Amino acid sequence: MEYNFTTIEKKWQKYWKDNQSFKTVSKPTDKKYYVLEMFPYPSGKMHMGHVSNYTIADSIARYYKLLGYDILHPMGWDAFGMPAENAAIDNKTHPAEWTLKNIANMKDQLNLLGYSYDWDREVTTCLPDYYKWGQWFILKMYEKGLLYRKGGDVNWCDHCNTVLANEQVTAEGTCWRCDGEVTKKKLEQWYIKVTDYAEQLDADLKLLEGYWPDNVIAMQKNWIGRSVGAYINFNLDDGKDFPIFTTRPDTIYGVTYMAIAWNYDGLLDMCTPEQKNAVEEFIKKSAKIDQKTDYEKEGVFTGRYVVNPFNGEKAPLYAANFVLAEYGSGAVMAVPAHDQRDFEFAKKYNIPVKVVIQNADNSIKAETMTEAYVEDGIVVNSDILNGLSSRDAIKRAIEYATEKGFGKEKVQYKLRDWLISRQRYWGNPLPFVHCEKCGVVPVPESELPITLPMDIEFTVGENPLKKSASFVNTTCPKCGAPAKRETDTMDTFTCSSWYYARYTDAHNDKMPFDPASANAWLGVDQYIGGIEHACMHLLYSRFWYKFMRDIGLIKGDEPFNRLLTQGMVLANSYEAKSLKKFYTQEQMNNKEYEKDGIKKEDIIVKMEKMSKSKANGVDPAEIIELFGADAVRIFVMFVAPPEKDKEWSDEGVKGSARFLNRIWNLFLKYKDEEAFKNAKSFDYNNLSKDGQKLFRKYNKTIKKVTIDIKDRFHFNTAIASLMELLNDMSTIKLANNDDYAMFREVIRGYLILLNPIAPHITEELYQILNFGKMIIEESWVEHDEQYCKDDTFELVFQVNGKIRDRIEADVNISEDDAKNQALSSDKVKQFTEGKNIVKVVYVKGKLVNIVVK
Repeated sequence: MEYNFTTIEKKWQKYWKDNQSFKTVSKPTDKKYYVLEMFPYPSGKMHMGHVSNYTIADSIARYYKLLGYDILHPMGWDAFGMPAENAAIDNKTHPAEWTLKNIANMKDQLNLLGYSYDWDREVTTCLPDYYKWGQWFILKMYEKGLLYRKGGDVNWCDHCNTVLANEQVTAEGTCWRCDGEVTKKKLEQWYIKVTDYAEQLDADLKLLEGYWPDNVIAMQKNWIGRSVGAYINFNLDDGKDFPIFTTRPDTIYGVTYMAIAWNYDGLLDMCTPEQKNAVEEFIKKSAKIDQKTDYEKEGVFTGRYVVNPFNGEKAPLYAANFVLAEYGSGAVMAVPAHDQRDFEFAKKYNIPVKVVIQNADNSIKAETMTEAYVEDGIVVNSDILNGLSSRDAIKRAIEYATEKGFGKEKVQYKLRDWLISRQRYWGNPLPFVHCEKCGVVPVPESELPITLPMDIEFTVGENPLKKSASFVNTTCPKCGAPAKRETDTMDTFTCSSWYYARYTDAHNDKMPFDPASANAWLGVDQYIGGIEHACMHLLYSRFWYKFMRDIGLIKGDEPFNRLLTQGMVLANSYEAKSLKKFYTQEQMNNKEYEKDGIKKEDIIVKMEKMSKSKANGVDPAEIIELFGADAVRIFVMFVAPPEKDKEWSDEGVKGSARFLNRIWNLFLKYKDEEAFKNAKSFDYNNLSKDGQKLFRKYNKTIKKVTIDIKDRFHFNTAIASLMELLNDMSTIKLANNDDYAMFREVIRGYLILLNPIAPHITEELYQILNFGKMIIEESWVEHDEQYCKDDTFELVFQVNGKIRDRIEADVNISEDDAKNQALSSDKVKQFTEGKNIVKVVYVKGKLVNIVVK
């Protein structure tokens, strides 16, 4: 009987769909399991990264279903975003049409892999039934003082024609999405005050330790950036307050200049008339710098001085390109002797260096320093702090500032408020209007959702919404006068920050979701996605969850109980460096590089993440057509542990297909044998020696596979164990009816163990071999510990430490019997006859070593 994977896979996919096999129960028991992968942007075509991520999640969901859990395993679409709008410009089609068509295509592709989604809970973020509630949340944040509007310098991508949050600018100073140049621009923008939750976001990371990857927790901790220091109020030379934050108040007497952000609000008003032009030019120059890159640290004197409240000394005030207006007060105290950046700046502008921390041998001299001394030490040249250690001086400086009323201890965070304004059409409209009389006015909840207009012309340039008269022109909800609707739309991360909660009650039209449903399912028991989302999506989702808790919608503190960050799928890329051109594997096979005048040895081969730009992607649909969905699923789960990168290999997929064919042929070999068909039960003691050995191997395999999946999700080692068991099953000779009954039980258990990873072939064989219920209705198999212990073991015989023979010995063999068997072995005798036996050493359960001369 041929293994026709195409027919079999279509058959079971249809069955699962028609019978709603994965429909979620409305009210789960306490034994519930919510598994969720980060939902995709509907680009229209699934890639191998999707396959890897979703196969991990599906295998986990199917495993827990077999354990008897109520499962929630939904899927949806993160459907707003710039690619749809850019496609509208390129293809003269509406973003909605483009997006919904892509969703239909990707849904068909996902279904090819037999994933156990409950499609009744599907969410699509670009549809009004979803984004209405995003607008509702924004209004709630506005009511609570968490949403505000302010002007300022923003990151601007000319290519995407929109604002980017700081997190969306790469380390190279380019746009995270299009890789275009990012510049600064002054705009009025909407912000969510996530900084109000900074303390909770930082503290609650402790709840995730041991459940989230350590590196993700570290990345979030670094992004939140909690630091304890001192708030010190210096004064400008005209007496005005000039507050700063420092984590090193022990160096306060070493301040020789002050630095203020180049984009500090009111900087020009602060300058002396003589220096104003120079500062203006410096501001223009600094606006072109991306502070994430390695740029030259520069500044310009403002003409003003700042008075140190500790000693009354005046320090010159410089506008500097390395100070962030958004962090702290937008100004810093500079201690060149003990901060490398301050030191380099001071040397560049001939600013004095004053040593206030001395090392153990008292060798730090300002005039001979070539770099800053940044270690702890003993404080010198610092009046009330002299003689103290750095740590003690920090405490004393804060105490003194507090006593005198010009400072206090303060906790500060690097985390900035979330800029959510985007000057694009294809996003969730912000529910506000602008009235000349009333100012900014929120839209009443009864008028939600504010839907996107269809009379839009898509061109490169200004935000299309501004050109839509039907959208822009409205009346003020407060006074009834003519007003203009807000044309900024929201950052797409606002959509993906709460979708996991909507899945619990996906079609509620009265509220975002029913709290009872949400509390029954949340938090997500296992969340799966890429580590690239550690500092944006995951942080914003944690904030949003806490906000939903605070307005009474939800219980708990964190949305995702466990996080798995899956590795990337890699494949060979082939680059002709001189042409800046990449070739596909097929083009390499056809030697198409020769047409470009390129030699094979000039092609640079690298194992890299699959991507269009590197021409090293593999189309999952094509691979499924060639080898079947189960073979693809087996490959991506077997090639590496889920958190590690996976190297694509055509041979690897072929190997997975051969493995499935072996299972098919071996198991069906017994289908028509009467002893197999009629097998009922068996007695272990009646099994042949080989039968007992296989049954013990089977129980040990159950135990190992269960541990590998449940404790670590290491499906790769689970598959390896099943491959080993298959080898033993392939060679056994069944000797009696008990052997046949045992073998039938082993096949049944084998199919259940493999089912979460390869659901189609296992379900088909389960039915052909008449095991009764469907596997999806079965329970996970359990091992019997008594059969996980071997009756025999391999006893090695050595002569002078070299192996000369092996036998299978009873586990209860005595020392005397073991030594006698070794001495009587013909193979051993070849090396002991005629020689003096010095001693015989027995290592229990392992070996006998005969020492001869």
